[in-house]
Amino acid sequence: MVGVVACGSVSSIKALWETRIKRGREEEEKRRTSGTGTSSRLGVQVWEDRAVLARLKEKLQTEDGRLVLRIEQEEWKSLPGGLVQFIQVQEWQIHRTGLQKIPHFISSFQNLLVLDLSRNAVTEIPKQIGKLTRLRELLLSYNRIRVVPEELSGCESLERLELAMNRDLDKLPDQLRNLKRLQHLDLSMNDFSSLPDCVVAMPGLEWLDMGGNHLQLLPDDIHRMEKLHTLWLQRNELEKLPENISRMASLDTLVLSSNNLRDIPSLMEDMTNLRFVNFRDNPLTMDVSLPPRRKAAEDGEDGEEDREMFGRDFMHMYIQEARKRSYAVLNMHCIDEADK
Repeated sequence: MVGVVACGSVSSIKALWETRIKRGREEEEKRRTSGTGTSSRLGVQVWEDRAVLARLKEKLQTEDGRLVLRIEQEEWKSLPGGLVQFIQVQEWQIHRTGLQKIPHFISSFQNLLVLDLSRNAVTEIPKQIGKLTRLRELLLSYNRIRVVPEELSGCESLERLELAMNRDLDKLPDQLRNLKRLQHLDLSMNDFSSLPDCVVAMPGLEWLDMGGNHLQLLPDDIHRMEKLHTLWLQRNELEKLPENISRMASLDTLVLSSNNLRDIPSLMEDMTNLRFVNFRDNPLTMDVSLPPRRKAAEDGEDGEEDREMFGRDFMHMYIQEARKRSYAVLNMHCIDEADK
């Protein structure tokens, strides 16, 4: 009887042991199979990364002595981290690719002089961009940017900044006044209702486009922009101009077409450096027409068209006519008072 029990016990232990061995083999097989799958996936990822980098390498070219990454009209919604292998690149020219984000590793490209990502779908500018102290041009027009980070002021070498046609952009951080080398600024076709204070305070600004916004007034201290020679203000909602605009000594081009201006400040008559001005499509209170030129035949039709387009003669005549009418009204008032 004892032997039977022992035999049964041995049989049970043997069966249990065999079950454990079988289960162990199955688990080992699963681990081995799983490991093979992971390795396979890793291998595919490595291959794909190498293929992407190979494609990017083909986009590198030398232009005017600079190493340029140029991608045009190809779908690149994001840029791979492996791009940092090309940190010697000095210029990015990436257009119409659907790019949605500027990668945070952009700060690794310390040799970058030009970053042109216009005509994409970029929604934000990363704070890391402020570490690009050698960057001279940042071109982000025709994107979807709503906010400009204050860290951009760290781009101390920036000379050209273009943010046109981002639609919902309506303000700039005050820290951008520290961009002392900035000469060219394009903020056209956005949602600005006023000229940002930091823009007025930029000491080196020479060219500014604020056309196609919702400006109603210009700041009284606009004359602080001492180096500004070109100012585009077309298609806004300006109702009047500050008198101090006449103190902008360097201004030679002023475009004011398609606003709500009713008058022209008389002091603008003294702006001797103003070469080009355009008041077309404004509801000015007086209807003034230029007399025909005496030498029209010699100048030809083009000369007459240029004269009308420039509008400088028109501006002077308008101011003179406004002055005459003011004198006439004053004289009439004096006569009325004398009669009383």
